[in-house]
Amino acid sequence: MDIFSISLLKAVVVVPFTLLPIINPLSGAPVFISTAGYNDNVVRKLARQVAINSWIVIVASMLVGIYVLDLFGISLAVVRIGGGLLVAASGWRLLNNRNPDDMHAAVAKQSEDMSRTEVMQRSFFPITFPLTVGPGSIAACITLGSNLPSTPAQYLVGVVVAVLGATVTVGVVYLCYRNAGRLLYRLGDVGTLVMVRIMAFILLCIGIEIMWTGWAELNNIPRLR
Repeated sequence: MDIFSISLLKAVVVVPFTLLPIINPLSGAPVFISTAGYNDNVVRKLARQVAINSWIVIVASMLVGIYVLDLFGISLAVVRIGGGLLVAASGWRLLNNRNPDDMHAAVAKQSEDMSRTEVMQRSFFPITFPLTVGPGSIAACITLGSNLPSTPAQYLVGVVVAVLGATVTVGVVYLCYRNAGRLLYRLGDVGTLVMVRIMAFILLCIGIEIMWTGWAELNNIPRLR
């Protein structure tokens, strides 16, 4: 394997390693299964559609997100601070809330009497957005997209990296949602609680890191490394 292939592989791996802790599909599994129920056919179709929706949002955010910001005159540093704040707030809420998240509970309540057609119609909202790919994830995608080279050949390589990285990311999301029922059954109530708390702490740390990066850019402060 040559140096270019190794660099490309590393770049592809960066995308899921950056996004998956923020997306945190394991914490969304209980909400997903409350929406889809335990009908295997519905679970499979809904998981696949959510993965497709998420892929579109991730790739679009990475490739055109920075241009949208330029259109509205918003700096990337401000997006990092805002997105990091949202991510950190989500992690803090999960760490300190003994009851299910309000949005999760609302989704479950609305899903009690839904038909299969209605379940599929809800594949984008609220399962894809904001449960799976929320504002924090989109801010992280825009940050990743801002690092794409400007020269045509290198930009094309960057697009390939973005597409492959997004594919790996949504592949993990699909597997988590597809097997959400089995996962929750094996973990049990205590295991699910522990898993959510650990992921919430990681989410809090990621949010603080994103905010610090934005603040450092605004004030020309060296990053803590």
